[in-house]
Amino acid sequence: MNNTKEQQETSNRGSYNEREYDHYIAIDWSIKIMAIARMTNKSSKVKVIEQPSDIRELKTYFMALRGKKILTIEETTSAQWLYVELHDVVDRIVVCDPYRNRLLSDGPKTDKIDATKLCILLKAGLLKEVYHTLENDYRLRNLVSSYEDVIKAGVRLKNQRAAIYRGEGMKQHQALSDPTLELIVEQIDNGIQWYEQTVATYETQFNKLSRKEKRIRRQIDIPGIGLKGAVKIVATVLNARRFADKGHYLAYCGLVNHAKDSGGRNYGYRKPRFDHTLKSVYKTAALSVLRGNNSLRNYYEHLRTKGVAEHNARNAVARKIAAISYGMLKNESVYQEREIKTR
Repeated sequence: MNNTKEQQETSNRGSYNEREYDHYIAIDWSIKIMAIARMTNKSSKVKVIEQPSDIRELKTYFMALRGKKILTIEETTSAQWLYVELHDVVDRIVVCDPYRNRLLSDGPKTDKIDATKLCILLKAGLLKEVYHTLENDYRLRNLVSSYEDVIKAGVRLKNQRAAIYRGEGMKQHQALSDPTLELIVEQIDNGIQWYEQTVATYETQFNKLSRKEKRIRRQIDIPGIGLKGAVKIVATVLNARRFADKGHYLAYCGLVNHAKDSGGRNYGYRKPRFDHTLKSVYKTAALSVLRGNNSLRNYYEHLRTKGVAEHNARNAVARKIAAISYGMLKNESVYQEREIKTR
């Protein structure tokens, strides 16, 4: 499958309809069993088969179908592998968000039933797509995900050590009189030492990536982002053009809420499902720039003089940073310090 086809898929996400494809196919894949459900554009009847999981047999099945084919699979640990393996034998793959597929939780549940329901949702255009790509930089997501797992493990170990000392009414690194507690702390310290060495290894890799990848170097130039933040942004976003506009990107980052309006009345706001990594990066960046002398700090001070609460002004700065970041990724541009419009 060439890059041109994948670029077309990126720009057309969510735009399919009944007249576009001859076959609508859904797969419920597991290590042992795969359930395949199929509908045609001329019929609402779902044909479903179940057989042992075999990627070669699956490819053969698709190649035997004449006409345009669209496939859906749910976002799971095997989704990216299936996306890569099957991309050449179908016209489009929709990796869908299982959180949104509420229909699957209704009634009895089997692999064949789940595949059938997915097929119905696919043809009706009711699936929420999760972004996947064939590009090699998709591996950046694996790297960042692994790094964040290490960070969580290290924080957990440090908290465990601190809890032991608090439980004894002592400050950390004081000598413990209980030999059992000494043994526990010794093992925790060994884990923390491993954690610190592993983090240093990841940071070395991040530095190597920044020398190769222009997008990372450009993101580093944004005030408050830094190396780790830049790697996380590029690894998470991959292709900024998959977002329709700045508003969609800010919602994806968890920096704006959705309004709840009905009958001409406003019932407050609803938080969208968002990417926690991006929200953390931009929130941290906002705190960082407020300690410096730059246009973003000036923007924050302007909002405060207008009576905006401190936390709201800080959030506004985070949104500005995210908007700048998104624009640079989308337009492949460099950061330019300029006074931010206050109207």
